[in-house]
Amino acid sequence: MTSPSSAPTLIAPSSAALTPEGRLRTYEVRTFGCQMNVHDSERLSGSLESAGYVRADVGAEADVVVINTCAVRDNAAGKLYGTLGHLKSRKDRRAGMQIAVGGCLAQMDKDAVLAKAPWVDVVFGTHNMGSLPSLLERARHNGEAELEILEALEVFPSTLPTKRDAIHSGWVSISVGCNNTCTFCIVPSLRGKEKDRRPGDILSEIKLLVDDGAIEVTLLGQNVNSYGVEFGDRQAFGKLLRAAGEIEGLERIRFTSPHPAAFTDDVIDAMAETPAVMPQLHMPLQSGSDRVLKAMRRSYRSERFLGILDRVRAKMPHAAISTDIIVGFPGETDEDFEDTLRVVEQSRFASAFTFQYSIREGTPAATMADQVPKAVVQERYERLVALQERISLEENEKQVGRTLDVLVSTGEGKKDAATHRLTGRAEDNRLVHFELPAGSETPRPGDVVSVTVTHAAPFHLLADSADGSPLRIRRTRAGEAWDRSQAESCGVPAPAGAAPRAVSLGLPTLRVPQ
Repeated sequence: MTSPSSAPTLIAPSSAALTPEGRLRTYEVRTFGCQMNVHDSERLSGSLESAGYVRADVGAEADVVVINTCAVRDNAAGKLYGTLGHLKSRKDRRAGMQIAVGGCLAQMDKDAVLAKAPWVDVVFGTHNMGSLPSLLERARHNGEAELEILEALEVFPSTLPTKRDAIHSGWVSISVGCNNTCTFCIVPSLRGKEKDRRPGDILSEIKLLVDDGAIEVTLLGQNVNSYGVEFGDRQAFGKLLRAAGEIEGLERIRFTSPHPAAFTDDVIDAMAETPAVMPQLHMPLQSGSDRVLKAMRRSYRSERFLGILDRVRAKMPHAAISTDIIVGFPGETDEDFEDTLRVVEQSRFASAFTFQYSIREGTPAATMADQVPKAVVQERYERLVALQERISLEENEKQVGRTLDVLVSTGEGKKDAATHRLTGRAEDNRLVHFELPAGSETPRPGDVVSVTVTHAAPFHLLADSADGSPLRIRRTRAGEAWDRSQAESCGVPAPAGAAPRAVSLGLPTLRVPQ
């Protein structure tokens, strides 16, 4: 089997990006699902902009709506078709509007999307995101829907142009696909076997992001710590962390998600010994019951899982650890669930993404006996959520009085305007809302502020000024890049010497022409 191409993918300008009147058509990408989908949506946006489309203003009705779907949970289909039903009425009254559906659910349902929603113009899968502009053009020219689903990846998505949502932070995919066979998971059949990018290509993309103003990157993979198995280096992920940590200007490195079975001490050492790697770890538990873990085909047991957390905390005492947990997997007994509660109590997670098990057609678990009744699952779920909220609050209360370096972000604090606060992420990825005292300079997104935590809640920290002193702000390259982007978007001249921002590619030597 041939490996996907790592050569940069250039997207040609598309005649379909122009209306008959010569106006540039606008687009909107709606993302359902995980961080991998968020990253993929940035590639879809970059591909569309390279073809000549422009992003629609917030609240405006776009000429092209792209839905990047998720198939992990059973309600994914309901969410998609509900959204498509809503968009149909808009399309009926808006001549020339197009709707495209891509991602995991499109890869799985294929023809079913057009059968259930014949007003959709384009259906594409997880392996051919770069085809979106040409599919839109063909659908418009031919006056009929275009369906293109590839069964294998031909090019790494990271070779496509990208339009990042945040200037200060970027996603970098190190692999695609997964070699695990978890009985509840549909992802391997939709994204294929694991394919690893070469380390040099990954580091080149990180350098490009840093050159473009980013000071934080998150390395992405379905199982990041199995990275390197394809080219025979089982310690490749730890080496990659260390190499990324040497890139000048890169201040924060995160990654998601590892698998407990493949999490080794060399990775823990690399995390602890590389200053740019943040004291944060997302480690999916899924269940605290060894019997259920075996039924899930999760090739670790609770003792190993807890041992990993102990070793991480021994090297990184302030690490914040989060997790994923499934409640009500087929055959889960009261005793199994009590084991999960016990492991959660011992783990002291900073936060947890908790899910009620739902049948996913095409997975082994879907046909297992002893499906747990909905009422039982709901009761267990509520108990788990209550336990984790208590633990999250207790762990966050330990932060009160600490001074944290917070990377200022945008869009994460929904009440910031009303509370006169700004929002960002601490090094351990905790969400921090901090006061902007009267007369203080305002930090830009991408700047770093040092604040003292004054209050804790289960899902966030507050840092209010005790005496009204101005914020302690460290102005960063990312903040300067944000200034340039604002100047360009408003037609205001950028500071002297500032290079124009472009839709970027996966290698630092190439840019899409302006």
